[in-house]
Amino acid sequence: MKITKLTTYRLPPRWMFLKIETDEGIVGWGEPVIEGKVRTVETAVHELGEALIGQDPARINDLWQVMYRGGFYRGGPILMSAIAGIDQALWDIKGKVLNAPVWQLLGGLVRDKIKAYSWVGGDRPAAIIAGIESLRKMGFDTFKLNGCEELSLIDNARKVDTAVSIVAEIRETFGHQIEFGLDFHGRVSAPMAKVLIHELEPYRPLFIEEPVLAEQAEYYPRLAAQTHIPIAAGERMFSRFEFKRVLETGGVSILQPDLSHAGGITECYKIASMAEAYDVGLAPHCPLGPIALAACLHIDFVSRNAIFQEQSMGIHYNQGAELLDFVKNKNDFDMTGGNFSPLTKPGLGVEIDEEHVILRSQNVADWRNPLWRHADGSVAEW
Repeated sequence: MKITKLTTYRLPPRWMFLKIETDEGIVGWGEPVIEGKVRTVETAVHELGEALIGQDPARINDLWQVMYRGGFYRGGPILMSAIAGIDQALWDIKGKVLNAPVWQLLGGLVRDKIKAYSWVGGDRPAAIIAGIESLRKMGFDTFKLNGCEELSLIDNARKVDTAVSIVAEIRETFGHQIEFGLDFHGRVSAPMAKVLIHELEPYRPLFIEEPVLAEQAEYYPRLAAQTHIPIAAGERMFSRFEFKRVLETGGVSILQPDLSHAGGITECYKIASMAEAYDVGLAPHCPLGPIALAACLHIDFVSRNAIFQEQSMGIHYNQGAELLDFVKNKNDFDMTGGNFSPLTKPGLGVEIDEEHVILRSQNVADWRNPLWRHADGSVAEW
């Protein structure tokens, strides 16, 4: 079997699908994207794809190394996201050829279900209580929300009190009927992270995500030393080499690699195993589309240290399309008690409605994240 063609489709709300075709008619689907930089990743996919045409898609490990090591410059969000989507599609093809789901090819199940959690509240936390109540009716009991709005390097007590009051209201309303993580989204400096974490401790959030930017990862062990709240990070780390340094220095309790950003299934399987060796949990980052989610689920079901799975159903970014709009086998993604079951169809287990994909890929507007500024006019972290 030989790879014959790579086709990309930019789709709403902020996704991109990749179709890899072979000379035997078997195709694979992947989801390579960086939110807000989709055209840049698209170019990288086709540049890397030049080395894949005519190659055997079964040699996933070799093709991964060709894409990663075949260029002198490597790593980073763009190249690793391009590799990720290609890798997903190659695993999809392999599973279809062997008539087995990807988790079976990776050694089989370690669990029968995985807890899903849902975003609530948007970029600037609002209508949290109503949002949680609505999602609870859908079966969710685990959530994530942005823990604060933008903060200056040193900010005032009012900003801290506002962030804490939202969390206090959640606990007062729901008690411990639900669990929730707080995403600082890299908006918080190390000095303010210490203050916020201290003030939030009495409310016992499930985790604090990206308390500081990945560039400031040296603060993870320092912040962890002051709190019992687990620290989660990793959505802006793109290879096992970056994760290696974080695991060695400690401080992070939950790793969050993104299967569409961190080299795909091949790389994230290794990252998950590294995390297990350090007794660190796994919770793949996934505010994206159905192919990305499917890839995450296959890793979840073969990784003993997987804890829960993010998914984008109803997320505030989904303007123009929802999680399963391009999927034919929607029922395979049904949840029971807020849990996903293993996908059982061959490959990634996602049947893409290609006709709908082609239709909706026409004249797609480019998604951009907002640009925030502080009161003094300087650029703030979104």
